[in-house]
Amino acid sequence: MNVFELTRALVDIESITENEERVGNALFAHLSELATRHGGHVERLPVEANRFPNRFPNRFPNRFNVLAWWGDPVVTLSTHIDTVPPFFPSREDETHIWGRGSCDTKGIIASMIFATGELLQEGVSNLALLFVVGEERNSTGAIEAAKHPRGSKFLINGEPTENKLALGSKGALRLEVVASGRMAHSAYPELGDSAILKLLDALNTLRHVALPTDPILGASTMNIGTISGGRAPNVIPDQARAEVFIRLVDDGNATRAAARKAVNGKVDLNEVLFVPAVHLGSLPGFETTVVAYTTDIPSFGDSWGRPYLLGPGSIHVAHTSEERIPKREILEAIQIYKRMVKQLIQ
Repeated sequence: MNVFELTRALVDIESITENEERVGNALFAHLSELATRHGGHVERLPVEANRFPNRFPNRFPNRFNVLAWWGDPVVTLSTHIDTVPPFFPSREDETHIWGRGSCDTKGIIASMIFATGELLQEGVSNLALLFVVGEERNSTGAIEAAKHPRGSKFLINGEPTENKLALGSKGALRLEVVASGRMAHSAYPELGDSAILKLLDALNTLRHVALPTDPILGASTMNIGTISGGRAPNVIPDQARAEVFIRLVDDGNATRAAARKAVNGKVDLNEVLFVPAVHLGSLPGFETTVVAYTTDIPSFGDSWGRPYLLGPGSIHVAHTSEERIPKREILEAIQIYKRMVKQLIQ
């Protein structure tokens, strides 16, 4: 199986967040063969943690990270195995592999595995592969992995960066805005208290909160992603809610405080997800970039070593119906990962 065939085989296993068991088993089997050939070890690491059980019930309990290692790992190559919905299978043309997860991140997984195989053939050891669940929702796999470090000094995390070394990535603050009111007949609105109007006022205030900027990461951004509420067109609504997603460029504390001050207790503000922004290291000889999305890196902390972020593919087609990864970048990534490992392991 070549690297393109492996990419397609992984894409064709549906692994929407929480349903990663099948692709995890496929990776365990593939890595077991690689470990047998080169004297390594492979392990399933159970993942039971759920940061938000009330909002995200664990419908698929058989979840695990997959770890393969050779010697005493100094460098760990890692990415996530879950994808966003909806699933659609792979296809291939002369230049690209298409399908859900092709660039985010199954082409990256294939590149990492083939880079590791070539390094082992060249006599380079003391490295590991760590593939985790749950990144697309709440980084459950990375949080669990952080509890069980193996002594690695460096972590190369894979996300689509077009094979450029990211100097930093934005964080995330996801807020649930909940408004309560009192129902009444719409002919007599004075007898009710509209939760929707309260929600709209709160969202308008939030939209005008001044958000921080960073000289490397740029400006924080805010997206009002969902709005729901009400009972019927002729009923004054007693409940309404919205979800707001802020891309952070710092530790998020100032933004949290500003958001609460803006709504001033008129609605409830529930924190669903918080991940701080991170500044990352560079290496000589590698082209660099900055990314606006959030990764597993903050959830790993420093437990698996100093983090770096690089992978083939473009984030601009991830999570879309046009998701694809250039074959050229998959091949380039194999050699780039090898160069990074060799530099870091010296």
